[in-house]
Amino acid sequence: MKCPFCGCTDTQVIDSRVSEDGTSIRRRRRCMRCEKRFTTFETADVRMPQVVKTGGHRAEFDVQRVRTSFMRALHKRPVPTALVDDAIDRICQRLLQLGEREVSSRQIGEMVMSELAKLDKVAYVRFASVYRSFQDVSEFSEAIREVEKDERP
Repeated sequence: MKCPFCGCTDTQVIDSRVSEDGTSIRRRRRCMRCEKRFTTFETADVRMPQVVKTGGHRAEFDVQRVRTSFMRALHKRPVPTALVDDAIDRICQRLLQLGEREVSSRQIGEMVMSELAKLDKVAYVRFASVYRSFQDVSEFSEAIREVEKDERP
């Protein structure tokens, strides 16, 4: 670590502490040249993958867009916000676990549909109708049959 005072790269860690929430490490350092002390923080650098849109262009992953998709599908549905937050967290964790630098928007949409199916069947059909661009009633009927099939023991 480079000293912020004199630029020397020879520094010594004299104290390390984990933060209360466990997400970072605070280190007290001393420069071996100028003897001044300074603090550094170490955190994990986790990056969400880039989203490859259907048109081929790329965009940063935006969790707010995922949340908006849920909120539109769940409009006026009796689903607690905490359950929606948990579902969004599961999607983010799955994306990180993929370990990929890029993920298609289609994959994210399928993850959203999967989570909606667990939360609320009506919201699932709403989302599927827009996401899959239903063109007629038979496609709605098919989506409803899927939901009914999943509910049977």
